Amino acid sequence: MKKTLLISLLLLAMLVWLLIPTEWRTIAGVQSQREALQSEILQHPLRSALLYFVLYIAVTGLSLPGAAVMTLAGGALFGFWRGLLLVSFASTAGATIAFLLSRTLFRDIVQAKFPTAISKVNAGLSREGGFYLFALRLVPAFPFFLINIAFGVTKMSTVLFVLISQAGMLPGTAVYVFAGQQLGEIERVNDILDGELLLAFALLGITPLLLKRVVERIRRSHLQEGAPPKHCEYNLVVIGAGAAGLVTSYIAAAAKAKVALIEREEQMGGDCLNTGCVPSKALLRCAKAHAELRDAHRFGIPESSGASSFTAVMERVRSTVQKIAPHDSRERYEKLGVDCIQGEARVISPHLVQVEEHTLTTKNIVIATGATPLIPPIPGLPEVSYRTSETIWSLQTLPKRLVIVGGGPIGCEMAQAFQRLGSQVTLIERGEQLLGHMDPCAGELIGDQLRKEGVTVLLSSEVQQCSSSRDGEIFLTVQMRENSLELSCEELLIAVGRRANTAGLGLEEIGVELRADGSIESDSSLRTSIPNIFGCGDVTGPYRLTHAAGHQAWHAALNALLRPFYSFSVDYSIIPQTIFTDPEVAHVGLTAKEAEERKLAVTTTRYAFQDLDRAITDGAEDGTIQVLTKGRSDTILGVTIVGNHAGEILSEYVLAMKHGIGMNGILSTVHAYPTFAEANKHVAGVWKRSLQPKWLFPLLRTFHSWRRRG
Repeated sequence: MKKTLLISLLLLAMLVWLLIPTEWRTIAGVQSQREALQSEILQHPLRSALLYFVLYIAVTGLSLPGAAVMTLAGGALFGFWRGLLLVSFASTAGATIAFLLSRTLFRDIVQAKFPTAISKVNAGLSREGGFYLFALRLVPAFPFFLINIAFGVTKMSTVLFVLISQAGMLPGTAVYVFAGQQLGEIERVNDILDGELLLAFALLGITPLLLKRVVERIRRSHLQEGAPPKHCEYNLVVIGAGAAGLVTSYIAAAAKAKVALIEREEQMGGDCLNTGCVPSKALLRCAKAHAELRDAHRFGIPESSGASSFTAVMERVRSTVQKIAPHDSRERYEKLGVDCIQGEARVISPHLVQVEEHTLTTKNIVIATGATPLIPPIPGLPEVSYRTSETIWSLQTLPKRLVIVGGGPIGCEMAQAFQRLGSQVTLIERGEQLLGHMDPCAGELIGDQLRKEGVTVLLSSEVQQCSSSRDGEIFLTVQMRENSLELSCEELLIAVGRRANTAGLGLEEIGVELRADGSIESDSSLRTSIPNIFGCGDVTGPYRLTHAAGHQAWHAALNALLRPFYSFSVDYSIIPQTIFTDPEVAHVGLTAKEAEERKLAVTTTRYAFQDLDRAITDGAEDGTIQVLTKGRSDTILGVTIVGNHAGEILSEYVLAMKHGIGMNGILSTVHAYPTFAEANKHVAGVWKRSLQPKWLFPLLRTFHSWRRRG
C-alpha cells in the first residue's frame, strides 16, 4: 500500500514539475513574463488566483523545489496584501499535506528503526513541540520542506501543526512577498536574505527561546520563594529508603557528597524488604518445599502428606526479612556517611525539605517514596476486611478459602503459594489471560499449572459487589463473560496494581508536575518539571521493579550531583523481569505483540524443556523458551522463558542484548552439561537450522557422495 502511494506521489511530482513553465522556475523567468502574467490576472482575477493557489499547494505539498520563487511571484503578480493572503494559506496547506504524507510513509519505519530516539523526541514534543516548531518557522533559513517531513514522523497533532505553521511562517512570508513587489531589484533568491536581514530573522527565531528561558527562570524563582540558600547543608536529600532511595544515597555517599536519607518508617528497606520481594519469595520457597514433599513419590521417596504449619511458615518469612534487614539498616548507611533521618518529609521549596520540626537545605532532591497497592472502586469493598500485598503478612492462620483479585505477578505468586500451603484459592482476572503484560504463551502455561494444582482461575471476570457477614465471611458477586457467579471466602486479597506515593509531599504546591495516575512526571534524566528535583523508582516508573529502581538510582544520583554540567539518560530497552511462580516466568525486550505493533519483521524461535536433559533429570519438563530475532538476522529483540530457573537462564540474554551479541554468539559459546542454561544453546541451534537454505542440502549430499567415490 505504501509503496503504491510512494510511486503515485513520485509520478504526480514529475507531472506537476513538467506542468510548471520553465520560465517560472527562476526569478529571471518570472521577471521576463511579469507583464504578460499581470495582464492575464487583470482579465481573470479569480481563476488566476485559484490556479496560483492550487499550484503553490502542489509544489509545497510534494516538497518540490521552487517554493521561494513562487512566493516572490505571488508578490510580483498579485501585490502585497493579496499575495500575502494567497501564499500564507497555500504554504500552510502545502506544509500540512507534506506533513501528513511524511506521517503516512515514514513514521512507522522511523519508529521501528529508532524506537528509543523517537520516543525521547515525542516526549519532548509533547511538552514543548509547538514552541520549537514556532521558533523554526520564524527562521526562513531552515528548509521549509525538511521541517514538514521531520515533524511528520513525530506524534505532534495535525491541528497543532497547522495553527503554529500558519502563525510562524507569516513574518517570513511577508518579507518574501514584499520583496516580490520589488522584483526588478532582485536577481536571485539569496538577495532577499542579505546579512542584516538574515541576522534579523535569526534573532526573531531566537527571541522565543530567550523569552521562554526568562519566563522559566521567573517561574522557578517564584516557586523557590526567592533564590536558593547561599550555603546548603546537603548536596542531596533523598526522600524514601526503599530500593531506589537506598541505592541513590549509597552512590551519592560513595562520591563523597553530603547526603540525607529520610524514611518515615522505623525499618528501612521499603516495600521490597518488608512487604514485597523478600517475604513473598520466602513464602514461595516454603510452599514449594511442601509441594515437593507431596510429590516426592516421583523421585522414589515414600509419599508424604506435605501438611504445613502456617505459623511456622510465617515465622520463617519474618526471620528471613530480619536476616536481610541489616543490608538496608540505618547503622550500615550511617557508616557509609549518609545522615539517616526518620520522619514525615514535606518539600516546601526546591531547596527546602521539612522533616517534623526540622528544615533541611539542599542543592538537589530525589523523590523515591515508592508505591502502595491500588484499591479498585468495587461497591462494598471499603466495608470488607480485605488484604493487600502489604497486609497479607499479618495473617495468623491459613485461610481455608482465599479469593485473589488480579492475575498479575503478585496475584499468580500468592495464588500458587497459598494453594500449595493448603488454601482453596480462586484467582479472578478481568483480562483474557494471566500475566497480561507478558507473551500469551507465558500466561497460558502459568494458568495451566495453577489449574493443575487446584486453583480456580476465572478469566474475563470482574468483581461487581462485595459484602461481609457478622462472623467475617466475605461474599463476592463476579461478572463473567455470559453469567454472574456468587463466591464466598474467609480472606480476600486485592492485587490489581500499585499507585505512586506522592500525596502529602507538597510536590504539586511547588510546581512538580504529576501524571494523571499520581506518579511523578520525569524526563529521560529523571528530572522533574523543577530541574533540581528528581523522581526515582516506583514513584515515577515506568517499571515497578527493584532492579529497575536501582538502575534509575545510579542515574538520579549522578545527574543530581553533576547538574548542570552533564546528565545521563536512562536506557529502559533491556530491563529483565522475573515472576517467581513455579515454573518461573522471565522476560526481556519486546513481546511478540509489541513487535507487531511496531511493524517489525521478526523470526520467532521456540525450544521446549521436554528436550532438555537437565529438565528431564529434575522432572521439570514443563517450560519453553521463545526468542524474537530481527528479520533473518541474529539480533535478539526479545526473550520470554517459562521454566525452572528461568530468571537465571535469562541473564545470558540480558548480557547478549546489552553488548550486541546475537544468536550466533550464543550458539558458538560452550555451555556446561547438564545445565538449564544449556537450553540457550539449543534454542540458538533451532534458530540456525530454521534459516539454513534448503537448496544447499542436495548439493552437499552430492558433494559428499562424490568424495566417497574418490
